[in-house]
This record gives sequence, C-alpha cells and structure tokens, in this order.
Amino acid sequence: MVKVIFFASIREDLGLNETEMAIDGESTVADLVKSLVECHGAKWSEALNRENTLVAVNQTMVDYQHVIHFGDEVAFFPPVTGG
Repeated sequence: MVKVIFFASIREDLGLNETEMAIDGESTVADLVKSLVECHGAKWSEALNRENTLVAVNQTMVDYQHVIHFGDEVAFFPPVTGG
C-alpha cells in the first residue's frame, strides 16, 4: 500500500485529504494515478491530470514516471504561487 495525500484545490475537488492504494511491483506515479482514476472515475482524472499538478514521493518532488514502492507516501498538489 501507498499513502496518497491531496492538498489545496485537489483536496477540495476530491472531497478528501488522503487515501491508501495497493500497488503492484514496480509501479510509477502515472500507474498510481491510472489505478485511482479506474477506481474513482472521471472527477479524479480531472483533478490529478491537470497540466501543472505537482507530485512528491516521500516529500521529494518527482515526475509521473518516478517509481514508487510499498510504504511510500505520494502527495499531489497544485502549483504554488506567492506574492
């Protein structure tokens, strides 16, 4: 299992802070997103596949091709702006 955490507008769009998901062998973040979308539907695809969505694995920024492992923490959040 991996722990999946959602922040800011993604959390608001999905209506939850976090979930857990089983992964098979060598899975990537993209594989995880595909599995989440298959389980939860189009709303999840829209939230997790936005052009500028950021992802971190174990608090390190990665891309969707990053390999994840059992016990990892994967976090999704929109780009951060400041001013």
